[in-house]
Amino acid sequence: MIASIGSVALALYFYYVRGDKQRGQFVGLWPTTILAVASYFKLEEIKQKLDELSE
Repeated sequence: MIASIGSVALALYFYYVRGDKQRGQFVGLWPTTILAVASYFKLEEIKQKLDELSE
């Protein structure tokens, strides 16, 4: 969560402060990827716990 918030802040910095709109947009795509990867690992953890309970 912290990494995605930091990525949004970095994207805003690049886009508005530095004026590098292309880099700001590129970095702005990172939060969704970071959250998707985190969700995947969380779901795998839940799946593993359910598999252990069913044994």
